[in-house]
Amino acid sequence: MSLSTKIFLMTIFALGMTAFLCAQTARSDDENFQSWNELQVTVPLAKKFDLVLQASARIGGNATQLTEGRFGSAVIWKATAAFSFSPSYNYIETRNSAGVFHTEHRFNLRGTYKFPVKRFGLSHRSLVEFRVRTSGNSWRYRPSLTFEKAISEKLIHNAKVFLTEEPFYVSTTGKFSRNRISVGVSKILNKNITLDVYYLRQNDGFSHPGDLNVLGTSWKVRL
Repeated sequence: MSLSTKIFLMTIFALGMTAFLCAQTARSDDENFQSWNELQVTVPLAKKFDLVLQASARIGGNATQLTEGRFGSAVIWKATAAFSFSPSYNYIETRNSAGVFHTEHRFNLRGTYKFPVKRFGLSHRSLVEFRVRTSGNSWRYRPSLTFEKAISEKLIHNAKVFLTEEPFYVSTTGKFSRNRISVGVSKILNKNITLDVYYLRQNDGFSHPGDLNVLGTSWKVRL
């Protein structure tokens, strides 16, 4: 096993311990530890267009039960080297507090701009989503800012660290009532597969549970 692989595995372990310790120090029933796992498959359609197929599973209840599963697709239009636009759809099954699964259809419009910074990556994403649910339709606006920095090749080969801040404006509350911040490592495993491992903290005073500690993985496959 190479040194860079060992360091990458140690980083994953450190993120896992962080999430575990946060779960052990939960302050109330409104705080929960979850595991989010996602698979993305990107299929190039043309020079400026990609099709993305997604599937994910979220394990909640302090990582004891499946709380959400989703399947979706998106088309990405890379208008320029800096700007991309993407409409998408997700079919979602979510378990409520009574243990019953409910269906949601979610329609998204996403625009991403990459700032022309050379020493590190900086991007802004604006996402508007319309949610069709049995409990009532609603919409949310989710802007986010992501900072990325390549890790020294001496430490981890083909890897970078990232930090994302994402507030949520929710139509049902009429305010920015949720915030997520995540930090993780993205490593290119080969020319077709990239793995992201991250820790995410969510604060939300309206949902139950609203305050989450999440250890997540995202496998990204490009055909």
